[in-house]
Amino acid sequence: MEFAQRMQQLESAIFSQQEVLKRELIAKGKEVFNFSVGTPDLPPPDHVMQVMSEESAKAENYKYAIKDSEELVAAVADWYLRRFDVTLAPEEILGLNGSQDALAHASFALVNPGDGVLIQDPYYPIFFVGPYLSGARIETMPLYEENNYLIDFERIKPAVAHGSKLMIVSYPNNPVTALAPQDFYERLVWFAKKYEVMVIHDNAYCELVYDGKKAGSFLNIPGAKDIGIELNSLSKSYNIPGCRISFALGNKEIIKKIGTIKSHIDYGIFIPIQKAAIAAISGPDTSIRQTVAIYQKRRDLLVEGFSAIGWAMKKPEATMFVWAKIPPGFTDSAQFALEMIRETGVFTVPGACFGKMGEGYVRFALVDTEEKINRAVQKVGYWLKNRTQ
Repeated sequence: MEFAQRMQQLESAIFSQQEVLKRELIAKGKEVFNFSVGTPDLPPPDHVMQVMSEESAKAENYKYAIKDSEELVAAVADWYLRRFDVTLAPEEILGLNGSQDALAHASFALVNPGDGVLIQDPYYPIFFVGPYLSGARIETMPLYEENNYLIDFERIKPAVAHGSKLMIVSYPNNPVTALAPQDFYERLVWFAKKYEVMVIHDNAYCELVYDGKKAGSFLNIPGAKDIGIELNSLSKSYNIPGCRISFALGNKEIIKKIGTIKSHIDYGIFIPIQKAAIAAISGPDTSIRQTVAIYQKRRDLLVEGFSAIGWAMKKPEATMFVWAKIPPGFTDSAQFALEMIRETGVFTVPGACFGKMGEGYVRFALVDTEEKINRAVQKVGYWLKNRTQ
């Protein structure tokens, strides 16, 4: 069979290789340390699971949910006002089947084939895939460690900016874990207005911030709603990634266009999930604080442990990931990751999977226990020490 040429750009050999290696290791009875995929291993809050269970037992909740319930929209508006001091009207709120839903389909609503779309590099893969599938011309904005992985707007050539119609931005950032200050968002709004570029800001990790710091909202900046939207997800904040519940918030015209695209693709969010989301964002934030404390302790164990054996890493400010330069003596992130799997059973994601600027790095997801982190550090330390002898 002959398939679409666009599929060639989407197929990643590294993940196929990792899956084969995982099966081989398990078949041999070897221990596997899976720090690759950012799927929370922590449970959802009890009150959220209880509402989900109760609402799933009601037969009337199994019909199509073509529109978000008024109760959900009101809860989201109250949440954003309480958490970010951002006022949202009902027409500025749209429920999504996960943020990837919007990121995959927004380009079909907002740009024409050949229009420029600015994305960060390194980037979360869907930031590339969505515009790519819509036929957009993708322009990358390199993120440099010396600039704290913030976009340097001065480096964007005016011709590129003028030729672009959309920017996709994300802080706290996956994979590089950077946190953006308030004045960054002010510059972002200024840039977008100057060049008449629409903005999608992904704020999925706003609650997973460490050391007493706090993430803000792009929409908190005056004029932000004139040019863009923000995506916010409950997947990582409340440990419910399988529920696929997030929101597009902000510019009502952009929201309307994305909603129109969605109306041709799906039938809204399962009603029990809407009810569970209301319980999550309207209830206490105790579970969020507990989740952050657990991830912060895992972060410290992993970074301090690897640094102690000679693999220097920096502690992330936010997200559930650690972004680390590969150790001295290695130059290719994919080859390093594969060799580490074969020798130690420790799985990470090679930085090259996140774009050209990701080469030379790997990403750890903090989704395993403290005990497993300690054992992984020991195994990798032994391997690196003996490899150089």
